[in-house]
Amino acid sequence: MSTLPTERAVRTTTEGLLWEPSARWVRGRKGEVTVVDSRHPVLVWEPGIPVPTYAFPRQEVREDLLRPAKNPPTGTHTGSRIFYDLDVDGHLVANAAWTFPAADLADHIAFEWFRRVGRGLDHWYEEEEEIFIHPRDPHKRVDAIPSSRHVVVEIDGTVVADTHRPVLLFETGLPTRYYIPREDVRLDLLEPTDHHTGCPYKGTARYRSSRTQANIVWSYPDPLPAVGAVKDLLAFYNEEVDITVDGERQERPVTPFTRTVPSPK
Repeated sequence: MSTLPTERAVRTTTEGLLWEPSARWVRGRKGEVTVVDSRHPVLVWEPGIPVPTYAFPRQEVREDLLRPAKNPPTGTHTGSRIFYDLDVDGHLVANAAWTFPAADLADHIAFEWFRRVGRGLDHWYEEEEEIFIHPRDPHKRVDAIPSSRHVVVEIDGTVVADTHRPVLLFETGLPTRYYIPREDVRLDLLEPTDHHTGCPYKGTARYRSSRTQANIVWSYPDPLPAVGAVKDLLAFYNEEVDITVDGERQERPVTPFTRTVPSPK
């Protein structure tokens, strides 16, 4: 009897890697050239890195485009020793791919994602949907839920947002984010910037700065369908502002985003 994907246990290697098979059809391209076309990918989590990457059976990778790396970054990717440069139409991408140092994954090749590290494959697809930055974690949920909670946001003692109609975004491993309609935000205190970031769960975010903190608030002009309720709403870094919900001041959480919001120059 076959095992349902949801019943499969995550495997652990002696090197500390976690991995599990994925049922998704995954393709990766460099420019217009398809380098990966896999119906048997595996998701791999490296120690200390909260997001997964894909690794692919060799037979589902264009190995003819790979060359032994001229200057392999030995010791990265959990002690990997086998790295490859990618040669596409005479354009060489250094250390674009590697093999994890685990017997379970010896016949698999992983690739860097350009939009995450600045090198590697440009475009990635799960089925017919393009994905960005890194693979989506099947053990993570992202839910955007309209609410009638009373949310007040302050920066340096000044109220910059006050609403009874937020959308609460619950994302596994992160604090609740409060997305607020523009009409309930003091936009005169916030200046748009050129900064943007990508998220595989939500889309591409645009940012605004306050007078004291750069890129402290963001919005998604064109969010992915799963979180369409946050379209054009504004969210603030809980880590760097004061948020009061239904009269209760929230503690500033400590997350990977803590103290990453610089002051404007």
